[in-house]
Amino acid sequence: MTAKTIYSGTTHNVGGAQGYTRSADGFLDLQLADPHPAAENFFGAAWSGCFMGAIGLAAAQKKVTLPQAPSVDATIDLLMDGAAFFLRAKLDVTVPGIDIELARELVSVAHEICPYSKATRGNIEVEINVLEPALV
Repeated sequence: MTAKTIYSGTTHNVGGAQGYTRSADGFLDLQLADPHPAAENFFGAAWSGCFMGAIGLAAAQKKVTLPQAPSVDATIDLLMDGAAFFLRAKLDVTVPGIDIELARELVSVAHEICPYSKATRGNIEVEINVLEPALV
């Protein structure tokens, strides 16, 4: 079986005091003063965005209608042990409008579907929390 490319994103990054990152499609264009923690923020934004899509796909597979959009707060920590750098991640997920047990089930399936979850599985410490929606 040959994999079909669904989307390909290309970015160009320049370091230093006048550093920046730009995507080939022009969607992303940010100035990055050196030093910067942008990589962790970008990774968290990309993973959480993908994870929300995976929750939607998990819901569709289980024939569940989500009454409201899910949300994901991603925290990506850059850690150092001696001279070695490594990452740790925490995803706090809220799926409003459905039972918390069903939300946990959808999040578990989403973690199996999401390409970012697959890429990090076994490589970094990942904590996923399913939170009760805040009452408004």
